[in-house]
Amino acid sequence: MILAAGRGERMRPLTDTCPKPLLEAGGKPLIVWHIERLRDAGFDAIVINHAHLGAMIEAALGDGRQFGVQIRYSAEREALETAGGIRQALPLLGDAPFLVANGDIFCDIDLAALRSAGESVAPAGDLALLAMVPNPPHHPAGDFRLDAGRLTRVGELRLTFSGLGVYHPSLFAGIAPGAKAPLAPLLRDAMDAGKVGGLLHAGYWLDVGTPARLAELDQHLRSAAERADHARVEPGKQQP
Repeated sequence: MILAAGRGERMRPLTDTCPKPLLEAGGKPLIVWHIERLRDAGFDAIVINHAHLGAMIEAALGDGRQFGVQIRYSAEREALETAGGIRQALPLLGDAPFLVANGDIFCDIDLAALRSAGESVAPAGDLALLAMVPNPPHHPAGDFRLDAGRLTRVGELRLTFSGLGVYHPSLFAGIAPGAKAPLAPLLRDAMDAGKVGGLLHAGYWLDVGTPARLAELDQHLRSAAERADHARVEPGKQQP
């Protein structure tokens, strides 16, 4: 599931006329980077929730055929927050654990490996597995402590939640369909019960929450594309 229902207040005025997931970096909408990376990791069915300017998202992505996946949509009259949006989409997600990605991040994590690690999520065991990253400058205090593959909400040396996680549907059992609900309280309760695993991703990650960070990501992706082009120079030709 890709979370795409946020209003994108910090991105205004860009998001006054364009939903944040359709803002471009590196020549593609943010959400297309997600879709293609999920496809390449073996995911062929994707659920996307939306609210603000949601019709534009559906018009741009369609049923996913152009990307080689199947896309279904969970429309929200108004954004239900993270846990509420996931709960609303459960009928489309099924009874097995599923991966969720925030639509406003970019991360080069190995999604196939995250999927494999998420096999630990089961009703008799963990309720969630979260990918954590080193704290960025705008969030120096972090969110949770990672210790030997387990996440807790107490202690020092905290890390930041990347916005990528694997969840069991039962984590959301206490939320009524259509209700607004944040994710953090559910995760804290599950951590207190010893039911949340974690792993550290030390590669590239960016919370694309502001126009400045969107520009930063655009530069990163264009520079990466240039390096890849140089690496494909024919043998015998001098690279610039």
